[in-house]
Amino acid sequence: MPTLPMSLDPSPPHLRPAAPADLPVIVELIRELAAYERLQHMVVVTPESLHPQLFGPKPVAECVVAELDLEGEPRIVGFALFFTNFSTFLGRPGIHLEDLYVQPAFRSLGLGRMLLEHLAELAVARGCGRFEWTVLDWNESAIRFYERMGAQVLPDWRICRLSGEALERYG
Repeated sequence: MPTLPMSLDPSPPHLRPAAPADLPVIVELIRELAAYERLQHMVVVTPESLHPQLFGPKPVAECVVAELDLEGEPRIVGFALFFTNFSTFLGRPGIHLEDLYVQPAFRSLGLGRMLLEHLAELAVARGCGRFEWTVLDWNESAIRFYERMGAQVLPDWRICRLSGEALERYG
């Protein structure tokens, strides 16, 4: 993982929508996130498989990247990938954050908070009833961070998932 040299003074962070040219970097960041979450064995995404999901005729997700100008070169150091969901109780759409990741060397710059605030602003602008995401139960620092932001960690909800052979059997 990259380290930030003590002499390097990055520019103020910049958030922007991801572009197709960003896909190799986004996939690399997804792999770093999977390693952090101890889930490397589950990663099969490639820039080619992600392209139609973000930029095809019927995109199913969106991505915002966090970029810094490091030594005169823009560098993506984080991302937030999200999609629209729907609440039947509220009768309104919502935003579900699938993944947020900032490289460890750049976490002290507030990029995670910036990405979350950006998505919250987007949810409000789109008339969403809520903005939600999941967090691994062992990630205590993330849970504390989210709670400080005002997020409610729902203790009674569990994720159910059909994938692989089970999905094929029921599908």
